[in-house]
Amino acid sequence: MSDKYELLQTHDEELKKEHNLSFQHLLTAYLMILLILAVTLPKIYISNEIYYTSRDIAELRNKLNVLLEENKELNSKLEKIRYKNQIIDNMSY
Repeated sequence: MSDKYELLQTHDEELKKEHNLSFQHLLTAYLMILLILAVTLPKIYISNEIYYTSRDIAELRNKLNVLLEENKELNSKLEKIRYKNQIIDNMSY
């Protein structure tokens, strides 16, 4: 019977002991974290750069479309002015 109590007591003592990480386990954990960061941070940076660059490209395309429309409108106005000048020149003769 005392063997059972001794076994239970040693078991309880083992459960009460703190199990800390060894230096090797801690170093391994830090290296894994650094590896994960080394892989993910460049991807995040590149993704952000692609996003902001594409946003700038979209903005420039919108400006280009507006300028092309303005150019069409100005060409149309210029053509009307030339036509009026031709008519006025023909009338003055």
